[in-house]
Amino acid sequence: MARILVVEDSSAVRAYIRAALEDAPGLFARGPEDAPTEVEVVEAASGFDALRLLPRGHYDLVITDINMPDINGLELIRFVRESERHRKVALMIVSTQSAEKDRARGLALGADVFLAKPFTVEALRKAVVTALNGRSAQFAADAPPSEGATPSEGSR
Repeated sequence: MARILVVEDSSAVRAYIRAALEDAPGLFARGPEDAPTEVEVVEAASGFDALRLLPRGHYDLVITDINMPDINGLELIRFVRESERHRKVALMIVSTQSAEKDRARGLALGADVFLAKPFTVEALRKAVVTALNGRSAQFAADAPPSEGATPSEGSR
């Protein structure tokens, strides 16, 4: 089972990510002989909530927005990479494309994958598999925003 912590201040985006990942049987299978694995998504509404949840369990991946109240995603990435206990956790940023400086800074701090908002379910799943497999990458939305795309920031 892959355990994923989603850190996002928008409840609509957290729900979108949860639904996309929990409704993907077999997505996280790690080889042809592996039975399809499940995913457990844990939600945090802020960086502060993430810092409260991280010591309570093991996570395979942390997906974080950058722009959040209190502790932002960049500060969270720095904490995870400097933590002896969590430094090997895969990190993925989901943020707006307009934040080019944040994207570069997040990847420089140690994020494994950057996924620009808005994104499709397919782009999210591909980015998550890439992050869990330990490959670094940057993704742009692979399709124009449509019915299946991330809820807009205005839907908070």
